[in-house]
Amino acid sequence: MAASPPHQILLVYTVALLDRLLSPAHEHLSPEATADDRHNTSTEMIAAAKTLIATMGLSPADLAEATSAALTTATFAEYVPKALKAATPSSARTWRIYLNILADEWPDRRLDEPTPIEIANLVIKVQERSILRKASRGGHGARANFIDAVRFLYRCALADKVLAPTDSPLPNVRRPPKRKSLRRALTSKQLAEINEAAATTGRDTALDCLVIRLHTEMTCRRGGAIALRPCDLEPSQLTVRLREKGSIVRDQPVSPTLMAGLLSHVEHRSPNGDPTAPLFVRANSYPLDNNYYQNLWKRIGGHLPWVKNLGVTAHWLRYTTLTWVERNFGYAVAAGYAGHIPVGSRAGNTLTCVAATLEERLFRGTPVRAAAA
Repeated sequence: MAASPPHQILLVYTVALLDRLLSPAHEHLSPEATADDRHNTSTEMIAAAKTLIATMGLSPADLAEATSAALTTATFAEYVPKALKAATPSSARTWRIYLNILADEWPDRRLDEPTPIEIANLVIKVQERSILRKASRGGHGARANFIDAVRFLYRCALADKVLAPTDSPLPNVRRPPKRKSLRRALTSKQLAEINEAAATTGRDTALDCLVIRLHTEMTCRRGGAIALRPCDLEPSQLTVRLREKGSIVRDQPVSPTLMAGLLSHVEHRSPNGDPTAPLFVRANSYPLDNNYYQNLWKRIGGHLPWVKNLGVTAHWLRYTTLTWVERNFGYAVAAGYAGHIPVGSRAGNTLTCVAATLEERLFRGTPVRAAAA
């Protein structure tokens, strides 16, 4: 039953009264009291509480409802901006889109109001609304990201105690199982075509070629390249310090050619710059960002239709080199080169990058094909 303001006051008074009436029952129990003594006392306390609540025309459910209503005061429009401030920058960029959908869909609703069924229906709507590309796998990624954002929002609400645990839909909102990635290692011919397109198209081909070389040789992620600084270069040791997702910091070996290219870029683009500023600087003096990568691969895809059709990005270059490393030097070296944590199940991430390629399955999948090759 919904509790009116006077009724709320009565419920609060009831809880306080119960505490005062029942506290003496605890006091007479010594530390040496037996389990039976404590059980009997607990039974008496419960019976007394039920009797008192019943004489006031209330039920235990009314007390739980009043406690929940007292906790839950934030609406989606109010709480989404607060939750986003608690997310890491990379997570905030991804989740902001989906949390804003919640705020737009239910701006004035309290966090405890939507049911698991309503959230499931909104998940389906987000999946159907997502841009379907050949590499999008039917909006599966949008669905998983939306559920991650919802779960993050409710975890924040529980931590801030603006939501009672019994009112959280989290136990009934499950992430879909992860699907196998469509990424795979590129062939030598495909890699050569990408490098040629980067070198012969665009307004800043010097930077484009250097970025492609960096991802191919170092197998770093996009975020790691964007975060690079001049002070991360160690020419004497031929290493570059990477800072990637999960706050992982690692030193990656590079060739003398790539190191020379990076030093030359710093010299020409920021000769008197801050050593802690972004290393990669575009011709317009702006640092590298996510828009740069989107435009780079959009342009390359315009010249190479297969790049657009497959949805090739810099991460495909990572898969390509890691596959080569694993085939020639073994799984342990590939895991280290990828920067994967070599403990628990995380080491298995390397298997995703070095799975059998299409060409390997084509020519080595059967004895007949192997013999023909």
